[in-house]
Amino acid sequence: MELDGKVAVVTGGTRGVGAGIARSFARAGAEVVVCARRPPEVPLPRTEFRALDVRDADAVREFFAGLPRLDVLVNNAGGAPYRRLADAEPERHARVIELNLLAPLTVSLAAHEHLRRAGGSVVMIGSVSGSRPSPGSAAYGAAKAGLENLARSMAVEWAPEVRVNTLVVGMVHTELAHLHYGGAEGVEAVSRTVPLGRLAQPADVGAAAVFLASDASAYISGASLLVHGGGERPAFLDAATANKEA
Repeated sequence: MELDGKVAVVTGGTRGVGAGIARSFARAGAEVVVCARRPPEVPLPRTEFRALDVRDADAVREFFAGLPRLDVLVNNAGGAPYRRLADAEPERHARVIELNLLAPLTVSLAAHEHLRRAGGSVVMIGSVSGSRPSPGSAAYGAAKAGLENLARSMAVEWAPEVRVNTLVVGMVHTELAHLHYGGAEGVEAVSRTVPLGRLAQPADVGAAAVFLASDASAYISGASLLVHGGGERPAFLDAATANKEA
């Protein structure tokens, strides 16, 4: 199997994309530790849960110091509520940046020595929000842009012992999709804007993460892999009147 015998930590791995990655890693043969502030509502087969707030630097260092071995780190913990810039104080936006950029840096530094010894890899979970305007989640988009750049620099500094790559993830159909897109009709409408005609499933992201963590990508580092179904159909194509049937 692609990750047979490897030990992997997935932050924020109890639901949504993180749970999809954890399941994919377990199916690929890895020993998977998922960490989050709260345990999963539905137990994840063949994984171990450890409570951890990735924003607590001391707790993060203690957690990784207690691991006997680590081959793969997936920095997945993150997210943000819908919040326009002028509707909140800077401190609230700063907390979004802390979770989505500073925490992955803290976690990666705490895991570095393990990964260096194992010749391991880091997979950052980025977002298309980091490369396009993100109204309502501007701080999140800025943090994800920074995360992708951090990964590129980390890949150079930590080579050749540790590989570092980013998955740039588009829209995903998780158990919380209704909060972003509405009910089934909203999900269907949004899916029509994606060239492949659907939102990603967590397993789609998990499969890409397995690839970047496995020996199949042994010569890939500092890369950003787009997992977005072809992106978004440009709005001008639907707005333009040229070549439309009468």
